[in-house]
Amino acid sequence: MALSKPPTDKTFTSAVKVRGKVQQLYVNVKRDGLYLFIKRMMDICGALAGLIILSPLFILIPILIKLSDPEGPVFFKQIRIGENGKTFTIYKFRSMVHKAEDLLDRLLDKNETSGPLFKMKNDPRVTRIGRFLRKTSLDEFPQLVNVLKGEMSLVGPRPPLPREVEKYTDYDRQRLLIKPGCTGLWQVEGRSSVGFETMVKLDIEYINKRGILLDIKIILKTILVLFHSKDAY
Repeated sequence: MALSKPPTDKTFTSAVKVRGKVQQLYVNVKRDGLYLFIKRMMDICGALAGLIILSPLFILIPILIKLSDPEGPVFFKQIRIGENGKTFTIYKFRSMVHKAEDLLDRLLDKNETSGPLFKMKNDPRVTRIGRFLRKTSLDEFPQLVNVLKGEMSLVGPRPPLPREVEKYTDYDRQRLLIKPGCTGLWQVEGRSSVGFETMVKLDIEYINKRGILLDIKIILKTILVLFHSKDAY
């Protein structure tokens, strides 16, 4: 299924400034230069350390993916919406059958979450190894490359799909004010069991409260969540 053409940066800029509260949030985010510098240094060091430590998995996982479904590629690439509406390509280990996006329309009526998100606990498109990768979040590790490229941060709101953003309200668009992350409050507060409205609320809470100590706390809690990942699918 072809992705819809995402809105332009200008569209996003006007949308997030429609209301005074949203505009003030935008100004506050841009002011904290010291925090953003330290955060970027943490992102670079953390991503490099993760890629080095997990390098054996980058050899093993591709082999398991090919054994599970030899037709498709090892890596899954997808257009996502990042900071201030900018698009970028996100990287994952493929956890679904080849051309799974083409099968999505048939499953939309089985969506198990609220809002523009699509979540299905027993998604038939997910391969056997894919279920393990999702359960442990190993499918997300290639996003460390996105972090090194500066498209994502270790901590922040998850980057949405263009078709999801098309359904956003002005309130929802606040989660696009900062760089998206590999993990965030949503992941440590329930992951897939949390509905869209709660996810947005947690993302905005993070934007208002974010700081180095909060980022470290979320990263540590994420590590613990990975060992109790019953809500991941």
